[in-house]
Amino acid sequence: MHALVVTAHPNTASFTHAVARRMMTGIEVHPGHTAEMADLAAEGFDPRFTLADVEFFNRRAAAEPSVLAEQRRIGRADLLVLVYPVYWWSLPGLLKGWIDRVFTQGWAFDDTPEGGTVGKLGHLAVQLIGIGGADQRTITRRGYADAMRTQIDQGIFGYCGAPVVGSDLLLHSDAPSRETALRRAFDIGKGLAAAAPHQHTHTGPQPKGRTALHRP
Repeated sequence: MHALVVTAHPNTASFTHAVARRMMTGIEVHPGHTAEMADLAAEGFDPRFTLADVEFFNRRAAAEPSVLAEQRRIGRADLLVLVYPVYWWSLPGLLKGWIDRVFTQGWAFDDTPEGGTVGKLGHLAVQLIGIGGADQRTITRRGYADAMRTQIDQGIFGYCGAPVVGSDLLLHSDAPSRETALRRAFDIGKGLAAAAPHQHTHTGPQPKGRTALHRP
């Protein structure tokens, strides 16, 4: 299994990056499994959805090279992991813009003549790891976790047919909770690798289908 781990935090010394690295370590504990980090901030990915993106979405122009490069990078992966700080109970703008530009019509999904939608990423398992500073009581009382699952797990990846094999919110309101979150990140990576085949088996978008991965 090859995992693409995407982060969207401007500080490489952030807790978000620490969680991503720990999760990758968990994956690579199992021989034959690899993990690659896509640091969108460090790489300077432009999240702005421009007129060129509109034209590509409407199939009137080719995609920009940066978008094609991201699609190829995802195509090399069996597992996509998003590790991100929760901003206003959602994704950071940089990561949302990456999804807006990359997960486009014709690649991530297709509209049918009958007015329906067919997801094209059934081969790609997805693990979501949100990093939050609130406590669990606040999350539960306000229904924030359910809201994020609806808009991200279902609204984005479910729409594209990509199975979400894990959706975790790691909270770090104090030092002990940070250590707990880092241990959980390692366990998530280790569990995902243990559930997956050793070899890389996918080269790009395929028809909607099942994945061998399951939530550990």
